[in-house]
Amino acid sequence: MRATSSRLVLLIVSCLLWTFSVSAFAEERLKLATTTSTENTGLLKALLPPFEERNQCKVDVIAVGSGQSLKLGEQGDVDVILAHAPELEEKFMKEGFGVNRRYVMYNDFIIVGPTGDPARIKGIKEASVAFKRIAETQSPFVSRGDKSGTHTKELAIWKAAGIKLENMEGTWYLEAGKGMGEVLNMAHEKKAYTLSDRGTYLAYHEKTSSVILCEGDSMLFNPYHMIAVNPEKFPYAKYRLAMKLMEWVSSLEGQRIIGEFKDQKGNRLFIPAAGND
Repeated sequence: MRATSSRLVLLIVSCLLWTFSVSAFAEERLKLATTTSTENTGLLKALLPPFEERNQCKVDVIAVGSGQSLKLGEQGDVDVILAHAPELEEKFMKEGFGVNRRYVMYNDFIIVGPTGDPARIKGIKEASVAFKRIAETQSPFVSRGDKSGTHTKELAIWKAAGIKLENMEGTWYLEAGKGMGEVLNMAHEKKAYTLSDRGTYLAYHEKTSSVILCEGDSMLFNPYHMIAVNPEKFPYAKYRLAMKLMEWVSSLEGQRIIGEFKDQKGNRLFIPAAGND
C-alpha cells in the first residue's frame, strides 16, 4: 500500500514538473529596447503586463538611450524599439534596419535648473536663447552625454544657439553618460541646469530642487515612435510578436493606458498620439 502511494506521489510530482517545464518553454520572450524615460517614469509597468498576459509572453526591457536602443536594433540584438530621436530613427529606417515605424505618443522637453537661476533664463521662450545665456555665464550644465534622444536634442539646441562645446567638458559643462533620472539627481546636487523630458522630470521632481525655467518652444517637442527590427535582415527577430506589441500600444486600450498614466499629483506624463502625423 505504501509503495503504491509512493508511486502515486511520484507520478503527481512528475506531472507537475512536466507541466511547469512545458509552460516555461512555451512562454515566448520579446526584447524591447527603449529610452530610459519610459522606464524611469513607470509607464512600461502599466503598459506591458496586460499585453504579456494576453499573449502569454514576457517582454524583456532594455532601458538605454534612444541612440543605444537603435544600435542594438542595428546589431539584431532586440526585436522592437521604442525611441524618441526622430533623426536617428529616420536614418535607422533608411538603412533598412527597421520596418513599420509608428508614432505612438509624445511629451516635451524642458530646461530645468536651480531656483537661484544664475543664468537668468526663467521666462525665456526660445530654448536656444536660454542655452546661449547658460554658456555665456558658464553656469553649470549637466548633459546626458549618452547619445540618447535627449542628448541628441540638447546638441541640436546648442547648435541653434551657435555654441561649440569642444573642450568644454570638465569646466561648466559636464557629460554624465547616465540616464535621465541620474542626470536630474546630479543637476540637483550640483545646482546645475539640464535638459529633461517632462515625463521623467515630473516623476522625479519631488526628489530634486530643480525647477522648470524654460518650456513651450516648438523645438522642445518630443515624439515617441515604435519600430520593428527588419526580419529580412535578421530572420531570427520575433517580428510577429513585435508587431503585436506595436498594435497593442497603438490600440484604443493601449492608448488609454498611456493617456491615463499620471504621477502622484495627477500630471499626465505622456500624450497618446497613435494615428496622428
